[in-house]
Amino acid sequence: MPTLLSDNAITQYRQDGYFFPVKILDDAQVAASRTKLEEYEEAQGKPIGGVQRNKSHLLFKWVDDLMRHSKILDAVEDLIGPDILCWNTLFWVKEPQSGTFVSWHQDLRYWGLDTHDLVTAWLALSSATFESGCMRVLPGSHQGELMPHKDEFQDNNMLTRGQEISMEVDEAKAVPMPLRPGELSLHNGRMAHASGPNRSTDRRIGLSLHYMPTTTHQIVGEWDSAALVRGEDRFGHFKDCPRPTRDLDPVTVEFHKKATDAVREI
Repeated sequence: MPTLLSDNAITQYRQDGYFFPVKILDDAQVAASRTKLEEYEEAQGKPIGGVQRNKSHLLFKWVDDLMRHSKILDAVEDLIGPDILCWNTLFWVKEPQSGTFVSWHQDLRYWGLDTHDLVTAWLALSSATFESGCMRVLPGSHQGELMPHKDEFQDNNMLTRGQEISMEVDEAKAVPMPLRPGELSLHNGRMAHASGPNRSTDRRIGLSLHYMPTTTHQIVGEWDSAALVRGEDRFGHFKDCPRPTRDLDPVTVEFHKKATDAVREI
């Protein structure tokens, strides 16, 4: 019996590859999270970027706490079962009135993970509207073979190599997934998705959390890490991530370097 999602929500996710919205954080919790991020950015004198965006739960305790939020894990458990690893956490910040975008792509085309059941939970820490460049998905694209991709290296593309589906995508079939602050969307890691530039006057701040069953293997890299966030890992295919005791914990900062180097190689 589902813990958080309705039967209809689970059916839609299975059939179409996505579901939204799921309310996770209240206004005060959203404000606290955004404040922590922006205080860090102010202290370092620049927006979060580069490897800081990637596996950020190893840098910031508050992100590790969000990664283990019971309501998020309840929703994920409804989709993939009780034994859950989080492979990655990743910030997606588009500055106001910027041309930053994300091209059409499928994550599992290049992550080296052998599961069909990876769930991306995308948490909005500010409004994600069509104007601000919310995510768009192509329903049903998680089924069948992965599409061919090419590396475009476009300016303003948030993907590292400008990865883009190399066949025509019918934009008329795309579904936008606008979210209010504190809301979550869920989509399958094989789902084709993209997002446009932020034409609004506020930052579009999102945190994606990538969950997978403990049965998953890394089939490209020789070493990879993940955090056991619920249940039991009876397989040990990934190095378990240490938990930070505070933001910028030296132990997890050191592990973060090795972990992000491994993702870059993959």
